[in-house]
Amino acid sequence: MDLDLNHQVACSVCHKGNDTTGDKSLAHTGLIAQPSHPETMAESCGKCHQEQVSNIHQAGHFTLKNEVNMVRRSFGATTDLQSLTDIPESALPKDPLALADDLLRRRCLRCHLYYQGDNYPAVSHGTGCAACHLDFQNGRLTSHSFLARPGDRQCLSCHYGNRVGFDYYGRFEHDLNVEYRTPYTTKEEHFRPYGVEYHQLAADIHQQRGLTCTDCHSGRELMTKDSATSRPSCAGCHDQVELAKQLPQGVKMSNGKHVFLAGKEQKEHPLPLMTDPAHTTINEKISCQACHAQWTFNDFGKYFLRSDLDDFDAWDRLTTQGSSEVSAILENNTDPARPEMEPAMIDKIHFRKQNGLWYKGFGVRRWETIFLAKDQNGTITTVRPLLDYSLSWIDAEGRVKFDNQTSRADNRGMQPYTPHTTGKAGLLYMQRLREFHLQEHSRKD
Repeated sequence: MDLDLNHQVACSVCHKGNDTTGDKSLAHTGLIAQPSHPETMAESCGKCHQEQVSNIHQAGHFTLKNEVNMVRRSFGATTDLQSLTDIPESALPKDPLALADDLLRRRCLRCHLYYQGDNYPAVSHGTGCAACHLDFQNGRLTSHSFLARPGDRQCLSCHYGNRVGFDYYGRFEHDLNVEYRTPYTTKEEHFRPYGVEYHQLAADIHQQRGLTCTDCHSGRELMTKDSATSRPSCAGCHDQVELAKQLPQGVKMSNGKHVFLAGKEQKEHPLPLMTDPAHTTINEKISCQACHAQWTFNDFGKYFLRSDLDDFDAWDRLTTQGSSEVSAILENNTDPARPEMEPAMIDKIHFRKQNGLWYKGFGVRRWETIFLAKDQNGTITTVRPLLDYSLSWIDAEGRVKFDNQTSRADNRGMQPYTPHTTGKAGLLYMQRLREFHLQEHSRKD
């Protein structure tokens, strides 16, 4: 068992149990298998890291309340929840909100600190503190050496599949239909570390230069309730005026120039400054990515069907679903030589099996067009369709309980989003802005 220098302690310090006996059954009395799990992290990790454990319970990465409430409000919720664990159980949904709650609990929320992640090689992880601070591969813990700063592998175990993080590495998930996933011929089962094959597009310039996620996203942002005020800004590192006020974490002066120190090696990267006239001649509030994003996630039309039927033939070309649970059942039940598995999924919060599979499909999947809109502060920013959901449910008797229940979000479900696909603005940024202004004027007319 590999231990880092800060954790040279006996197993029982964290895992409890009885270390005075050689009898296995007695030794495992009172054993805590997952000491860093949210329900036990206070008495294990909290003994030495009280402040961090106390703060994490308020962090967005822990509660996921922003994401949860955004979806629930678009289906009629009038009050916000404080945590994903507060989502009501809805085995037999009575209205669209309850149907959305069932979708969240059983299909969507596969990446949170109470759950070990999907059963794919690159996305399974530990629970609680271990999700970020221990290394897992192929569903197994590789080492007991704790990571002071999580690596990108830990971040991508949740931030994959056309969510922020996947774009940082230039990855865009293939469509789910079998004809859109390549290679078409292989003697082996397709190797899908993230559940679905992906296109390799241009990675973010910061990733190309060797910066990791935590070089920009600090522990204070990720592990406290101050995430909104602790987020990094482009200007913080690239604007001469801002740098003159205060050097952000990781930036220093070297030979009269600003450099950024990245990674464990603290490699020096020269910081390019905002010297192009476009930064001062355009008299509008514009986010940096409105001009500098190279591409974005534009998956229009997210269709989710809960089916309690035991009829699977219609899904033989859609067995790859981006959910290991759904895919395993479909691959099994579309093979007549195998005994059929029941159409049921585990609740990812209470871990109880419930009837019905949540199938997923898309209207169209694209990455080419950068869409712009004004946010609540009047800043022109990048947006993507995040709330364009359509939910349906067929019960075990074949009765359609809900048909195409769409979210109430305005403007095709478009929401502000920061593409992690930064590059040079190039020749098209002005065209992008002109098209936005034309659309703004046409709406006013």
